[in-house]
Amino acid sequence: MKITFLGTGTSQGIPVIGSNHPVCLSENPKDKRLRVSILVEWQNSTFVVDCGPDFRQQMLRANPKKIDAVIFTHEHADHTAGLDDIRPFFFKQGDIDIYAHKRVLGQLTQRFEYIFTSEIKYPGVPNLIQNEIKNEPFNIDGLKIIPIEGLHYKLSVFGYRFGNFAYLTDMKTIAETEKQKLKNLDVLVINALREEEHISHFTLAEALDIIAQLKPKKAYLTHISHLLGFHDEVEQKLPNNVFLAYDGLEISISE
Repeated sequence: MKITFLGTGTSQGIPVIGSNHPVCLSENPKDKRLRVSILVEWQNSTFVVDCGPDFRQQMLRANPKKIDAVIFTHEHADHTAGLDDIRPFFFKQGDIDIYAHKRVLGQLTQRFEYIFTSEIKYPGVPNLIQNEIKNEPFNIDGLKIIPIEGLHYKLSVFGYRFGNFAYLTDMKTIAETEKQKLKNLDVLVINALREEEHISHFTLAEALDIIAQLKPKKAYLTHISHLLGFHDEVEQKLPNNVFLAYDGLEISISE
């Protein structure tokens, strides 16, 4: 299984529009972060987790030849706003499955009414097949996917486990019962917004605490704000098995 980090930034991305913060002015490519998303390639299947406003740019850079499915963590704009840019894949390959919580599917139906419910359907829109995710395992093309439920402030969001790899973003709290699903991982990806307390995201210390509890072989931090600091400086302070993810990073996971 191959994972490509399409974006590793927070909802504003880095650099933030109009910001003079030193991290936003950095010339290091690893300090430039698009909105958070990953590409998962497994055998002959290709999925993305989340489809934010930078989706087109991310697809041009990663250059996948197809997208078999889009899996959503939750409905916020930085995770969903790029859905219309799935069209080039639809034109090439036909219907595309999307997977999300029932609430998220409802939000997508409202925002993209012209795709899902318009009585007069414009011929250029993609045909997306909605699949409801509950907090129980499901399969896509033979790959077992285990949802991991957490809270983003008071909003329920899903992370996902694919084999020995797990991906968590936009979480602030996670129940002990859900943590049990995250044992014996080769790689854990978890959000770490900044050092200062935040109402809806793990801080760096909180993310490191969860990593210490779960003991994955490796961990990568994502959904990173410019307030966390310069990539190279932050990474020097991390435990030996913990790294900052960056846009374009590719990792391989044994199946």
